[in-house]
Order: sequence, then C-alpha cells, then structure tokens
Amino acid sequence: MITAAQLRAARALLGIDQQTLADMAAVSLPTIQRMEASQGNVRGVIDTLIKVVEALNAAGIELLGDNARSEGAGRGVRLREPSAPALRINAAASSRSRKGRTVERP
Repeated sequence: MITAAQLRAARALLGIDQQTLADMAAVSLPTIQRMEASQGNVRGVIDTLIKVVEALNAAGIELLGDNARSEGAGRGVRLREPSAPALRINAAASSRSRKGRTVERP
C-alpha cells in the first residue's frame, strides 16, 4: 500500500507537480489531490491506485514498504523511525507551536 507521504515524496523526487502526475497516470487532478491529502495509507479505487503506482514505477520510482529492501540501484529516500534526539527536537517544536508560534517541521 502507498502512503500519502510516499506519493508526495515520489513527486518531489521526480520534480513534477500534481497535474503532471495526474496526466501520467490518466487520472484527474482532484484524485491526486485527495490521495495526497489522505492520512496514512492512500485510500481510493483500486484501479486508480494501480494506475498511479504504475505511472510512478514507469518514471523510475521504487515504492518501499516497511522493512522492504530496495532491489534497484540509484538514489532515493526512506523514512525510518526517528532517533531519540530527533524526538526531543520534534517535541520542542510542537511545544513552541502551541504557544502561538508557527513552526515548520522537516
């Protein structure tokens, strides 16, 4: 299953916007927007999800699930569990944002 974060990251790696991905996958722009706005795993019609994943695969994106190994070569990114210091940094940022400040998280 693909997550909304993976979908956004895949677009970023390709350097394309939502409309371009929609065109590549032969789906509508609102469909891509809804997918990317999902919390966690992307929800949608299976045929539509398959089109998007196949379009990303054709463009060179390898989607990795939890604990999966990469079979290909090339550059990429993988999200892992943050280390303890990163957790403290995120907690501090959350505390500051609750005090009325806007904090962007990486």
